[in-house]
Amino acid sequence: MKIVIVGAGFTGVQLAKNLINEGNQVALVDNDEDTIRHASNQLDCTVLCADGNSLDTLEQVEIAKADALVCVTSSDELNIVTCSLVDAVYPKILKIARVRNYDYYINTTVAEKKAASNFGDKHRPLYGINYMIHPDVEAADAIVQAVKNGAVGSVLTFDNSDLELARIAVFEGSPLDGVSLKNIRSLTDVKFLVAYVEQNGKTQLASGNTIITGGSTLGVLLDKKDVPGVLALCGSKQKELKKVALIGAGRIGTIIAEKLMDKPQKGLGLAKFFTTAVKNRGQKFAIIDTNETLTKAAANRFPDAQVFTADASDENFLREEEITSYDLAICVTHNHELNMVLAAYLESLGVGQSISLVESAAFAVIAEKLGVDVSVPLRDCVVDSIMSHLRGKSVKEIHTITTGELEIVECEISSSSKFSGQSLKEISDPGKYLVLLRRSAGSDTYEIPGGETRLYSGDHVVLLSESENSKKILSLFTGINS
Repeated sequence: MKIVIVGAGFTGVQLAKNLINEGNQVALVDNDEDTIRHASNQLDCTVLCADGNSLDTLEQVEIAKADALVCVTSSDELNIVTCSLVDAVYPKILKIARVRNYDYYINTTVAEKKAASNFGDKHRPLYGINYMIHPDVEAADAIVQAVKNGAVGSVLTFDNSDLELARIAVFEGSPLDGVSLKNIRSLTDVKFLVAYVEQNGKTQLASGNTIITGGSTLGVLLDKKDVPGVLALCGSKQKELKKVALIGAGRIGTIIAEKLMDKPQKGLGLAKFFTTAVKNRGQKFAIIDTNETLTKAAANRFPDAQVFTADASDENFLREEEITSYDLAICVTHNHELNMVLAAYLESLGVGQSISLVESAAFAVIAEKLGVDVSVPLRDCVVDSIMSHLRGKSVKEIHTITTGELEIVECEISSSSKFSGQSLKEISDPGKYLVLLRRSAGSDTYEIPGGETRLYSGDHVVLLSESENSKKILSLFTGINS
């Protein structure tokens, strides 16, 4: 594929790195000389210092030959205008824009739904943008998913399935400490699959000879009902989250509170948990912020929550309001470093578990070392979302693991796939990739496949592979060389 990226900030550069590593042609445009100089020192691709909202500039980097345009400058208006400009001349190019103005995002989403309802597929996308990405929405969704799964670690779920891939820490002295993967079956009847292992700063695909040690982290594929059993093997347990404190009443905090308390989504089950349950069983949801304007708005918006205008680092306040006895603290202030420190501090005072919004995957590693249970990297959520859209219709979702060594991809088997009609044992390539799940064409349910499982056109599979080999492996399954 050929992709033109307008905006050479962190997101633009990280996206370019991922795409280049997969063998794509990338052109990066930005009008800031220092930014472009920094990007050119990191990337092996076309880099141009010029205005990205100029058609002349875009034609210099051969926009006419591009498969996609991604606009991730610091200006929402520039991103929108650039997509509109390209759509007017090159309507077949896929266009993705990042926006930070929540009103733009919401209004565009509502308008798109109305247009689709009235005109079906015959209307042009609003502003010529095929996909509009809002960082706060992406991060809030990831945090809500973590809460839903008990905040035991970052979790990936799959549509219409009770199966999930959970990232679980192994504690020293636990039943799994010192055990090889091939001997796990002798310890438990609980069915689960260890997909990857994080040890000594490295993340790799699991093998039967891998020895699990205290301090390592496992990526475990399992049924939701079996989470407590696997946690016990790892030396911890899942707790009921009866009392939850949300620190940060800004945009991300508000989106999270809306998803948890007001607007139930199909299969989410959280709104009932935090409204009916709050009233009937004494469960609590507290919102804390130092900004009085934000807390007043939160109090009006969420009457079932306790809202405090206070400093969440004030131990006297925390103990007076019994926040230290809460089961979970979600730290989502605009200060990402403060989120990490607050989450660790609150746990040290007695809060059961913590979730922290951080800037990037590198900070997520730091947060984990501080003792934070779940860290959601804002920037990486955006990159993952954009990558998913760039992979084409056969690719449904993409997620990077930890700092990007491994990648999980959900894709559809096509009739041109080399693997269509073959069993997993026939296409097995140990150490290269792992087929985690399969959903047959026409079915709504995923299953963990076995060696005899055959793949057919229309099936959906969830793959785990090293990021650098992901594109090549993906082409074998989808039959598409992008």
